[in-house]
Amino acid sequence: MTIRIGDEAPDFTASSTEGPLHFHEWIGDSWAILFSHPKDFTPVCTTELGYMAKLKPEFDKRNTKILGLSVDPVSNHKAWAADIQETQGHAVNYPMIGDEDLKVAKLYDMLHPNASGGARTAVDNATVRSVFIIGPDKKVKAMLVYPMSAGRNFDEVLRLLDSLQLNAKHTVATPVNWKPGEDVIIPTSVSDEEAQRKYPDGFKTLKPYLRTVAQPK
Repeated sequence: MTIRIGDEAPDFTASSTEGPLHFHEWIGDSWAILFSHPKDFTPVCTTELGYMAKLKPEFDKRNTKILGLSVDPVSNHKAWAADIQETQGHAVNYPMIGDEDLKVAKLYDMLHPNASGGARTAVDNATVRSVFIIGPDKKVKAMLVYPMSAGRNFDEVLRLLDSLQLNAKHTVATPVNWKPGEDVIIPTSVSDEEAQRKYPDGFKTLKPYLRTVAQPK
């Protein structure tokens, strides 16, 4: 199946390093980051998993849960976690799915639909390099897909999450390279009259379709 932004994130049950996991139930009323890896004991992913462990307190502040996925068994994940802590300085502190049968990878369109489970190499699983940001309503809010050769920028995932959560709360858009605390954009769906009521301290009109205002608190 093809997943698009705005679709309901497919639900599933899977084995994880923290026990059986029912995805929608696990999300609860939180946001969630589901991010995948082609294989355990791969170099780029080792750095990514360690950095996500480092960032976890920031995601916790944003009511966001982290869930990793690899197509190797959970027993391998636990052995890999020791390497991650040793080389990256941060222990994996979130669940990792063991997707041996590729059920979740196929459900989220991370692999070719004809891909099979069993002994596979990292090259076979090259497309399993996805990030999904999912809201408390279980809808997909954003997706990122990277090639195997390029480590993902999880600072950008955190920035994107901030933008999505700001939009969910205040119905504003964020401009290019926006960072928390900077001015935001008033969507064109909001009239000037509505904007004046919503932002009594004023806003800037650069063009009729481009209006900026201080980030709402």
